[in-house]
Order: sequence, then structure tokens, then C-alpha cells
Amino acid sequence: MGKRLYVGNLSYGVTSSELEELFSSYGTVQSAQVISDRESGRSKGFGFVEMDSDGDVLAAIEALNGQEHQGRPLTVNEARPREERGGGRRGGRGGGGRY
Repeated sequence: MGKRLYVGNLSYGVTSSELEELFSSYGTVQSAQVISDRESGRSKGFGFVEMDSDGDVLAAIEALNGQEHQGRPLTVNEARPREERGGGRRGGRGGGGRY
């Protein structure tokens, strides 16, 4: 399994295939996905790219981080593991506000 990159500040018109094409200049891209809103389907302006090797990842970060793409400076860095979210309850309390 390769290394995963976070790509932020994407133009809202960028597609997953365009993201893959952009990163393929720096190595083998295993996957590329622009994240979109579940309800509207509109891009959230960020995505993830998975590449084969550490060398590919470093080359992509060095070349693309801060570079302008479709009028916006990209943020490219190694993705952090996803934080666990709670099960929809805030503060660990449930029960409709009765305590």
C-alpha cells in the first residue's frame, strides 16, 4: 500500500480524474478522489491522492505544495489518519435533554 496525500484548496471544478492526471507527473497514482458533499454533490475543495512510493510522495509535495492550479495555491501534504468521531451524541449525554 502506498502513501496518502491530502490536497487542499482545490478549485470546485476539479474532478478526481484531473487530480490523478496532475499527480501522475510525479509517480504512479494508485487512487485520486475529490471529496464532495453528500447532499449537494458539490466539491468540498479538497481531496486525497494515494501514490506508490515515498519518493513519489516527496516529489509531488515538493513540486505541487503552494503551486497555483486553476487560480488557487494548492496545499499538499501527507494525510493524517482520520479522527474517530462520536456516535452522534454530544458530550456523551443522550436522552433528549432530560437529566
